Amino acid sequence: MSDFHMVVCVKAVPGSTEVKMDPKTNTIVRDGKQAVINPFDTSALECALALKDDFIGFGMDVRVTVVSMGIPATESLLRDCIARGADDALLLTDRAFAGADTLATTYALKCGIEALDEDFDLLICGKMAVDGDTAQIGPELAGAFEIPCVTDVSCVQSAGFTTCGSLALVHGCDAGEETVYLEMPCAMTTAKEIGQLRMPSIAGIRAAEEADVRVVNAADVNADPARCGLAGSPTQVVRSFVPDRDQTCETVDGTASEQAAKLAKIIEGWHR
Repeated sequence: MSDFHMVVCVKAVPGSTEVKMDPKTNTIVRDGKQAVINPFDTSALECALALKDDFIGFGMDVRVTVVSMGIPATESLLRDCIARGADDALLLTDRAFAGADTLATTYALKCGIEALDEDFDLLICGKMAVDGDTAQIGPELAGAFEIPCVTDVSCVQSAGFTTCGSLALVHGCDAGEETVYLEMPCAMTTAKEIGQLRMPSIAGIRAAEEADVRVVNAADVNADPARCGLAGSPTQVVRSFVPDRDQTCETVDGTASEQAAKLAKIIEGWHR
């Protein structure tokens, strides 16, 4: 058992703007081609790795576990996380998880995290996924585990951990920024500003090739099928489409006052 255990949730997202949708389920077709780690999640991983460096400097035994729910091809992305400094990884993959909304995804991730070999001290998620923009998974996981959560964290001040068992977190708020203190265990979601993910080392790449990425299905983590995937999703996409773009233009001639009058009539017509 490590002195300090961090769990980082990552998601595979399309690496291209040419996204295909399933016409029957209105969900993204995830075939693994050109998939990348969600950019906000790469910042979350870098946050964990930076904390790991700090805590190791304090003489602590630190472990970073990366957890993801996705198709089998996501395993290669998890190995890349290990190459960059994570210690181990867990992949939840099962057709039962397909089409999940944020609630069903949270449930699956919670089941996976509970199936790990040890409890966590800190749970880190990216602020949001670029293919959904809901920003709900981090707070929902915190609620599921009944632990405090701070969102949109741009800076972590780790020194407080050694004295009072808490983290000082700087995060965005309506007033701009504020610093809050959380006691362990806790959760946080990260902004991109918190850090750019480091490059993998040669030793890390070798370790990733030999690493045993734990791959589990719904039954392995005792997940209730009724709470997974589309079956467990109270919200579903009814229709998805590319917005129509009208690039026609109209020239407004005349003096400044005449142009203003004509423009006012044009705008008035838009609102009728």
